[in-house]
Amino acid sequence: MNNSAPKPYIGRFAPSPSGPLHFGSLVAALGSYLQAKSQQGSWLLRIEDLDPPREVPGAADAILHTLDAFGLHWDGPLVYQSQRLSDYQDTLHDWARAGLTYHCHCTRKMIAASGGFYNGHCRNLALTSQQAATRLVMAQPVYHFYDQLQGTINIPRSLAEEDFIIRRRDGLYAYNLAVVLDDAQAGITEVVRGADLLEPTGRQIAVYQLLKSPIPNWLHLPLASRAGLKLSKQNHAPALDVNHPSKALWQALNFLGQQPPAQLLRADVAELLNWARLNWSLDKVPGRTNIEL
Repeated sequence: MNNSAPKPYIGRFAPSPSGPLHFGSLVAALGSYLQAKSQQGSWLLRIEDLDPPREVPGAADAILHTLDAFGLHWDGPLVYQSQRLSDYQDTLHDWARAGLTYHCHCTRKMIAASGGFYNGHCRNLALTSQQAATRLVMAQPVYHFYDQLQGTINIPRSLAEEDFIIRRRDGLYAYNLAVVLDDAQAGITEVVRGADLLEPTGRQIAVYQLLKSPIPNWLHLPLASRAGLKLSKQNHAPALDVNHPSKALWQALNFLGQQPPAQLLRADVAELLNWARLNWSLDKVPGRTNIEL
């Protein structure tokens, strides 16, 4: 008989400091927070500051201030990806020694001309690292995975088998490398985020397999949109109003299908979040997204 206790739930929110949090960010933060708290779990915070050219000065501090104003208080120490560069590099060194990576000089234009997916052109050319990206040999492709909300997601063969970039030509570490190393190190048991990140999930599972780390559960929430466009910093979504957080929280709960009572529109943040924690139901969250892989 197995008498081991269930593994404690550990979730996270991981914004990038490329601008202020907006309503779409709030949906992801609130959904991940409530999924963790409904299971008496921990909710961690990581600032994904890996791309300095896209970062906005002061955005990281503004994100922290906004989360505080909305009552979304994280557990444990705050993590910055920029403080973990040596861990990423150590992993790249290990994989290079094992022959699992190679340098690639192909440009986006060249890849687009060959059909839109990288065809392994540089894999056996033994190119130098100068002005080159680093790609991971896709030895264990992932063709499908299960999402708690979206169901089974099938990944096209051309995407699943593509050797993808783990360090960019400009020397910056790629998202698909850093996010897995960070989540594995933190012991994340479920990744809750927006459905725009369904596409790279198969690649991230492949990295987990390579690391021989436990693979988390996946939960991709529906995307908030305006005029047919996903709310995002790139689309200039308006920043959250930290002076009136309750209204936006109430609207985010409605967007997530939770149907908070109308009288809670006048409640303070603590009362609204307490109701949300006690009444959170994943079954009420709108289901499948229209995103195609």
